[in-house]
Amino acid sequence: MFDGLVGDNRAMQPRTTILVALMGLAVPALWADPPMTTLRIEVKTFKDRPIERASVVLDFVEGRSIAKLGKKVRTHWETRTNQEGVAKLPPLPQGKVRIQVNAKGYQTFGQIYEVEEEEKTIEIKLNPPQSQYSAHQ
Repeated sequence: MFDGLVGDNRAMQPRTTILVALMGLAVPALWADPPMTTLRIEVKTFKDRPIERASVVLDFVEGRSIAKLGKKVRTHWETRTNQEGVAKLPPLPQGKVRIQVNAKGYQTFGQIYEVEEEEKTIEIKLNPPQSQYSAHQ
């Protein structure tokens, strides 16, 4: 009576081995790090003069990672530009990022960028401040 069941298990063994092997190949792909980008942001005036000490805030809006599986992924960075008006950020996941730039004496800038390359330079030109509008004048 049990001889028939033993024969069935042996027939299932190659299928089970193949299934386990395929799952073993697929699982590391879920843990793999998403593609990363090294981002360089250049902040200038409209006359191409660098703006130093401008505050650069980057927020990760949308990415390409399939599953995080409990990993804490950093989604917010803050830095300042150097004397050449350049802000360098550590490698970040590819996808959509929101960049906001604040500098004393200039209008605040904000825009969403799609980042898909390994290295990318974004040039941002800040407007001078405009006079205040008032309905009472």
